[in-house]
Amino acid sequence: MKRTLPLIVTALAFPISAKELPPLPAELSVYQLDPAPEPAGLLLKKGDRVAICGDSITEQKRYSVIMESYLTACLPELEITCRQYGWSGEQAGGFLGRLESDVLRFKPTFATSCYGMNDFRYVPYEDGIAAEYRKNETTMVQAFKKAGTRVLLGSPGIIDSVPGWVKSAKGTQQDLNLSLSKFRNIGIQIAAEEKVAFADVYRPMLLADNLAKKQNGPDFKVAGKDGVHPNWAGQVVMAYAFLKGMGIDGDLGTITIGRSGKATATAGHKVISSDGGKITLQSTKLPFSPGPGDVKNDDVIAAGLALVPFDDELNRLTLRIDFPEAKNYDVTWGDATKTYTADELKKGVNLAKDFVNNPLVPAFKKVWDAVSAKQNYETRQIKELAHGMEGKTDIDGTFTLTEKVRAKLAKAVADSVQPAEHVITVTAK
Repeated sequence: MKRTLPLIVTALAFPISAKELPPLPAELSVYQLDPAPEPAGLLLKKGDRVAICGDSITEQKRYSVIMESYLTACLPELEITCRQYGWSGEQAGGFLGRLESDVLRFKPTFATSCYGMNDFRYVPYEDGIAAEYRKNETTMVQAFKKAGTRVLLGSPGIIDSVPGWVKSAKGTQQDLNLSLSKFRNIGIQIAAEEKVAFADVYRPMLLADNLAKKQNGPDFKVAGKDGVHPNWAGQVVMAYAFLKGMGIDGDLGTITIGRSGKATATAGHKVISSDGGKITLQSTKLPFSPGPGDVKNDDVIAAGLALVPFDDELNRLTLRIDFPEAKNYDVTWGDATKTYTADELKKGVNLAKDFVNNPLVPAFKKVWDAVSAKQNYETRQIKELAHGMEGKTDIDGTFTLTEKVRAKLAKAVADSVQPAEHVITVTAK
């Protein structure tokens, strides 16, 4: 008998409801996707220690770097710290074997997981394989909960071709994606039963891949050229799913020009001066600003941003004029100028979306580089050292020593968030 998620899930660790989503396009109607639960508000708390757990897709350190860079630069007031625990080839059952030693020893307060890609074994759906996945995912969630860690249970994504490098793979691409869709639905059921949050990675990847192939042709692979490991475009879609699953509303601040022509700004942005339409600001709350790129290249972040409403839903730095007097205005930010109507500016325009190569890109890159360096070491710390000869000889001593190295890298991440000064000029036309 099929188990369905009730429309409203009560008594959860988080306030979550199941939302009926628009139907899939006709060409994707074969996929039966249960309504996915969504948070009713922000699930993160100030000072949270986030563990990002998963298989080789996590070990790629792409969606995890996007997530940590976003949390660090865009939400600095929360003072979130992260660790990434990706391990190639891992299934949920294998993760259970190292959960206590590798993860819980550091007392995470919030954990994301992304398993299922290896667990479904690259074969059409089988009840026995699914039952093992359900058991291991449930045990993982329960272990986190017992340790006092809040959980965001992620679904697997999709494949873009049957991976020839998996010798035991069977069936067609559609067969395997149908199997993964059922593993996604199992995740929704586990989240409801265990009263934890859920990140729907599968549906946005399915839709993004379908859209990308219409716009860019069949060679654009959201799930990666090898069929499984996404390049940057697919990793953006994954990060979008997890950040949305955290209940982040995406309001990164508003700069408002009032009737007097003077500007004000919300928390995270300080108006240093405002005169004659020239606004000088100091920002500590940065928009997600990876810079420009070819939106038709699946290994470019900009391509992923073009496939999901990341900017609209997670990355809004708004400029607004309360009482516009001209019909149109030129807005200059950095080297670029955009023209807006009075109505557009009265409603508010999203600078982060419209000015890709904005003056805050260098400040954001400092955060990105520090996060990347730290996450690279975290893979070495866990896989090479803690699980190598050093760890076999003295696991506690190995962590004591490697934590001294990691602490310097973590401090570099914290120190990378520095106030950035920039100028916005608004000129009536």
